[in-house]
Amino acid sequence: MSVTYLRWGTDDLSLLLSYDPTGPVRLLAAGPVAGLPDPTREPELCARLVHRALPLVEVQLAGSGRVGTSGKRHVDGAASRELRYAGHEDVREQAGGTLLRTLRVHMADAVSGLRVTALCTVREELPVLGAQAFVENTGGGSLTLQYVSSFALANLARGLGDGRRWEDGLALWSAANPWSGEFRWSRAGLAQRGLYDVGMVPFGQTGSKNRVTLTSTGSWSSSEHLPMGCLEESDTGRALLWQIEHNGSWHAELADRFGDVYVALSGPTDREHQWRHRLAPGGSFLTVPAAVAFVEEGGFEAALRAMTRHRRVTRRPHPDHQGLPVVFNDFMNSLMGEPSTESLLPLVDAAAVAGAEYFCIDAGWFDDEPPGVVGPGGVPGWWDAPGEWRESARRFPGGLKEVLDHIRTSGMVPGLWLEPEVVGVRSRIAATLPDEAFFRRDGIRLAEWGRHQLDLRHPAARAHLDDTVDRLVREYGVGYLKLDYNIDIGPGTDGPDPGDGPGHGLLGHNRAHLDWLDGILDRHPALVVESCAAGGSRTDHAILSRLPIHSVTDQQDFRLLPAIAAASPTAVTPEQAAIWAYPLPEHDEAELGMVMVSAMLGRIHLSGRPDLLTPDQAAVVRRAVDVYKTYRHLLPHAEPHWPLGLPGWRDGWLALALATEGDTTLLALWRRDGAPESVTVPLLRGGRPRVLFEAGKRTEIDRDETARTLRVTLPAERSAVLIALGHEGS
Repeated sequence: MSVTYLRWGTDDLSLLLSYDPTGPVRLLAAGPVAGLPDPTREPELCARLVHRALPLVEVQLAGSGRVGTSGKRHVDGAASRELRYAGHEDVREQAGGTLLRTLRVHMADAVSGLRVTALCTVREELPVLGAQAFVENTGGGSLTLQYVSSFALANLARGLGDGRRWEDGLALWSAANPWSGEFRWSRAGLAQRGLYDVGMVPFGQTGSKNRVTLTSTGSWSSSEHLPMGCLEESDTGRALLWQIEHNGSWHAELADRFGDVYVALSGPTDREHQWRHRLAPGGSFLTVPAAVAFVEEGGFEAALRAMTRHRRVTRRPHPDHQGLPVVFNDFMNSLMGEPSTESLLPLVDAAAVAGAEYFCIDAGWFDDEPPGVVGPGGVPGWWDAPGEWRESARRFPGGLKEVLDHIRTSGMVPGLWLEPEVVGVRSRIAATLPDEAFFRRDGIRLAEWGRHQLDLRHPAARAHLDDTVDRLVREYGVGYLKLDYNIDIGPGTDGPDPGDGPGHGLLGHNRAHLDWLDGILDRHPALVVESCAAGGSRTDHAILSRLPIHSVTDQQDFRLLPAIAAASPTAVTPEQAAIWAYPLPEHDEAELGMVMVSAMLGRIHLSGRPDLLTPDQAAVVRRAVDVYKTYRHLLPHAEPHWPLGLPGWRDGWLALALATEGDTTLLALWRRDGAPESVTVPLLRGGRPRVLFEAGKRTEIDRDETARTLRVTLPAERSAVLIALGHEGS
């Protein structure tokens, strides 16, 4: 058999592929070009890699399924095996100030008419691969897709030394993402995850038939888990970290095959998400994007830093990324969905004194229900009525513009909260828009917690939301919109093609939603649009690549918030991570310091009751905001580091460091209940430490130059400090 090898990429990240007349194109290995196997010098090794490798794109069709395996895995699709190499192109272009290379590999099955193009992108000096697949039906009959991978790579244990079992030598990082407890990363060996070498390969079997999976079903992309994971070599620190860049259902699986390990990433699937898509002759389908970072050392953290750079270079530019204005929002531990002229005016004045630059009026501004009325699920009475987005005359007897004008005269930009994708069952809009503008199953309009879900594929739904946003910007002059989303509508919606599963309806809506967001920013490029979904329930790069600021959590307890804030850079760049700072009259000075430090390495989102603080308490808040404004320009280029390890939910001491351009490192430390007074922190960089912000009793810092550590003492529990390391003024 004559095998052709193709090496493609950059010095930092290259791919080794193979193809032959009797089999599909296969991805054998990926990594720095110097570390890839050489087919000329290592023919036997490359032959083994070919045997274990997966097709470059895994496809499963109804009627053919899989071959050579059984169980729940999404590999060994019969349709994939019939694809043959049909050419490739290498395109080079300048994008975002860097060289972008795109490899298009064409594969075709002459019998079925299935044609698949793998799309691979890399950027110069960035070890991150972008991956998608484009599927076409060039035949005369219909084809029904049940699974298509965005990225699939085997041979992940090829770097382990002789005698090192992959079940012990490889570890998997994953992140549970519970509501109000986001970014809960954990690391465990593959055996601990339940994946073992069962010894059946010598007997002609492919492997254990088991797998480790991460899956999200529905319209909250990151409820339960972040759409991320990392496979790490325990001995070397070599790591592969992925993120699935989709705002809906997704699937990742990792398993053994022919004595090695593979990972496969995709959007929705038939088995997990009720997704199938019928391709009529001439029809096509594009998978969701995935990004994969490869590092040779440094493990999980090094891969995260590479992914952070990828997130920045692939997102839509927005002036907010550089300005990082301080936002006041009246919801969290403040008005909690009960705004009015009377309650807002004192908050506006206090927010201006505290140094806020934007003021966002949150939920309830449209609600005519009397305060205290409880609706479905124990939430305010407006919960099942939103959708029209008109101000409440009862709450604003002088008109909403009276408050918005007061915000402007106080030196701040006004903003409003919206939950655009839902329509309350009691809303007039629910009766005005056609049934086809909403999610439906078996012709029945879906309802979840008193709300219907708009289907943004329908022109009436899109027009309703376009008119709403344009009207608020035009009539009220708002410069900020907080877009919330508080339901998960389930696997999907019907049609319009009866051959498609409901998961495909959700996928179509997900993509229409992204297109709608792009349209908003095209029409209103200076508008700051915040992403929120019950806190961090839609933390994905599809959304984050478009909207400049992202709410990471709904956590109301200032003692628990630091564990979320310190871990947020794993999924959200610091300059996009909106973190609550909610000072309250009952906080003592040290506690106010903890409240403020939690937000000071991200985006400060003030709330709470600054209007009720004493002058001394208000001075602490203002001092924190003033300090933040002296260094926030460094955050858009900072890279995260966790000198005490990723924060555990109940850890007594927490640390987050941001290495900025130049030689400055910003270090936040939190001391929580029950923790000892002092902690020793290993240093990533040198430089003289100085306290940027503290509150309460003074922080003590002892530097050990030899050991390259800091010993930091915080006298009070429930306190925090922000330290800078580097030269003065850097």
